[in-house]
Amino acid sequence: MHITDSVVLGDLSLSDSGYLETFARTARTGIQQYLGREVGRPDLSVVNVYRDQAEVFAKSALDTFSKIPITNDHPAQPVTAANWKAVAVGTTGDEVLRDGEYLKIGLKITDGAAVQDVHSGKRELSVGYSCQLVWEDGELPDGTKYQARQTNIVANHIAIVAKGRAGSRACIGDAWPTDSQPPPQKEKPMTLKTVTVDGIPVEVTDQGAIVIATLQQRLADSAKALTTANDAHATALKTKDTELAQKDAEIDALKAKQMTDAQLDERVKARGDLIAKAKSIADGDYTGKTDAEIRKAVVVAKLGDSVIAGKSEAYVDARFDMLAEDAAKDPVRQHLQSRDSLPSNVNDNGQSAYEQRLANAWKGENK
Repeated sequence: MHITDSVVLGDLSLSDSGYLETFARTARTGIQQYLGREVGRPDLSVVNVYRDQAEVFAKSALDTFSKIPITNDHPAQPVTAANWKAVAVGTTGDEVLRDGEYLKIGLKITDGAAVQDVHSGKRELSVGYSCQLVWEDGELPDGTKYQARQTNIVANHIAIVAKGRAGSRACIGDAWPTDSQPPPQKEKPMTLKTVTVDGIPVEVTDQGAIVIATLQQRLADSAKALTTANDAHATALKTKDTELAQKDAEIDALKAKQMTDAQLDERVKARGDLIAKAKSIADGDYTGKTDAEIRKAVVVAKLGDSVIAGKSEAYVDARFDMLAEDAAKDPVRQHLQSRDSLPSNVNDNGQSAYEQRLANAWKGENK
């Protein structure tokens, strides 16, 4: 974890070349305070971190403070060979000494703008370093409690800052972020609410929860409007399809009812044959009747209603066909029926009287 640690510039000296040279005490042992977000615990407002002297003065830690870059404010990323030229304004010396509970380091500031900033009052330093944080609750002999402790300290750079975490004394506290001030110990943490966004629970402020709820409602309204529009469109299409299907059915029905000339001739012939058969069985007026009605009328006229009472149309058709066959076998009947249909001659010139006398001659009436 990369952390910053602030100290204060000591007595300054200006070289003939315009460089500032000084010694500074850094890296005090004890407890330093950090904002929770600085140490990966945004759920905590302030974290007390303990730095044991065994870690601060370990040879592996002391060696890392030698010949490291000095920067004007902390760079966004740790200093490396890739960004050194862009961010370095000086360097630390070779010797790193123990001075009581502090480290004492020689500094040389070589950048003109940085030198001017120091002369203008920007005189505090903040050490940028990495370490491992061991999260464990503890308490010092004086009763001060901590939540984590540092191990494996590795220095990266020293930054000139406007305000160090510990003020103008070299009581090592890391540089507070420039956008924050050390919060009072009794400050209550910000109240957060848990809201669910796309199935994921997220902790946000009250205002953030209101914004998210508003956006979620707008999204739900848009989805509902889209669903309504889609349903209306689908209903309109279904209605139109139904209308088209009905029209197609009507067209097909009309086509089915249409007859060709040959079909019409056949139908006329069949109708004439049926009426002729009907008259050969039971003469009558069959105008306006359907084929089935004609057959039924003939059967009733010939055999009576009781014969077909409760019978099916197929039965009636069969009885009609039987009557038609019987009529076809009686040529005399057919002849008489055909004679009955001929007009009578009212002007027979006495032929009828002559025939009558011949018929009655055997009676002796005309002796």
